[in-house]
Amino acid sequence: MSLSELKTAWLDNYKSAPAQLEKMSNIKGLISAFNANVDAVIKVSGKSIEKLIIENNLKLDSIVSIGEKAIRTNEDAIRGFLNCFKGGFAEEWLIEEVKVFEWLNKNVGYDKMQMGGQGGIVANVMAVCGVQNVYVHCASAPKEQAQLFLNLPNLVTTNADGDIQQASKVDRANENALIHWIIEFDKGDTITVDGETYTCPKANRFIATYDPLNFKLHVDENFDKRMSKEDINPEYIILSGYQMLHENLADGTKGVDRIDLSKKMIADWRKSCPNNLLHLEVASTQDKVVRKHLIDSLVESVDSLGFNERELIDILEVIGEDELAAKCDENTNSSNLFEGMLKIYEYTKCPRMQLHMFGLYVTLQEKGFKVSSLQNRNGMQLAATVAAAKAGTGAIDTKDVLLWAKDHKVSDVGLKELESLSETVKLHLGENDLLSTGIFSNEQLEVIAVPTILIEKPVTLVGMGDTISSVSLVGAV
Repeated sequence: MSLSELKTAWLDNYKSAPAQLEKMSNIKGLISAFNANVDAVIKVSGKSIEKLIIENNLKLDSIVSIGEKAIRTNEDAIRGFLNCFKGGFAEEWLIEEVKVFEWLNKNVGYDKMQMGGQGGIVANVMAVCGVQNVYVHCASAPKEQAQLFLNLPNLVTTNADGDIQQASKVDRANENALIHWIIEFDKGDTITVDGETYTCPKANRFIATYDPLNFKLHVDENFDKRMSKEDINPEYIILSGYQMLHENLADGTKGVDRIDLSKKMIADWRKSCPNNLLHLEVASTQDKVVRKHLIDSLVESVDSLGFNERELIDILEVIGEDELAAKCDENTNSSNLFEGMLKIYEYTKCPRMQLHMFGLYVTLQEKGFKVSSLQNRNGMQLAATVAAAKAGTGAIDTKDVLLWAKDHKVSDVGLKELESLSETVKLHLGENDLLSTGIFSNEQLEVIAVPTILIEKPVTLVGMGDTISSVSLVGAV
């Protein structure tokens, strides 16, 4: 097929999106846990950061140095930004000193405040997509944070009395808002630091987080008790928030112990719906001890795993695949990343995993998984449509916006990555029609791949991975 013919074929494949969206309203219950917070979003230019460096007399050698991915000084915050800017990728670094939090608040500020945290973002997306009851965990829910949830009656959490209430109307007044900075930058922008000029290869963002409660995976006791009741019946549970844990926490406890405690809670939540689907969104987990424990301990309990390119590489680093991790880091393409997926699948035995990379989504699952290959493809196409709507309009707050991009054609980048993936699957697993159908199956495995819709100048990229993973899975009904 020619490129034009492939685009036409995929446009036809994508016609399933509206029907898939309607099916999501048949889902009775979904839990989104654990992290919801306030995102303070700001779009910056290279020039504005240069000005910030000069005005605050920041140390250039500290900004350009290679060090731990943690923020303890003002220079660390700019170092993290520069790292993402010059690579065109997204990372989240944790602010460990309150004085840096205060400095960012004063000197960087924000353009807008919106619901953040994987748990909060997923909850909003699932609610606007029509899931009947979306239960979202909030470590903290004062009015100024809770009102960032969509004003929808199907989106609920626990109030101060432990009762279920519409999340946007909750006011746990004795609690504090939890704020994360989302610092976005544009493709093609430049910044000069210490005499060297860097050009950003891809629009993305750097996340600087100060969040004491989610740092220790604090769980609201009322929410835990309520989710264990028989009437909740969650058909899906989507987990996130572990990425903020450290090996040793400020209160003297261990990060791995918090993971283990959450496993026990989740097991109780699942009792009212034993056949539910449990998905873990890996996120950018900087602490290697925590990252390894997630993969070695928590993943054994989950049905599905989600990650982006960077997070896939991070997993490879803690399962003894350093050489392949370095290969993927050097050449971050679908071919190398799929080889990484095969290694993660072999190591974890997780029955389903999904990679969302620039231009392409790839799902690898065991043969006969409860969500079929075609269902997966349809869900992934819906996710790509919704993600493009978010990128193109800046928000997906109402249902009428969700299909804004439904008639857009898939990207050249996505088809190129799909072609490369097809060749790699042929090498490892056999002949396939991935380029035109997006589906491959043999006696052991199923591979589903979807080229995505790319928006040339996205209004926002915040929460894109969370939107993609959750809609891909839950939209595959």
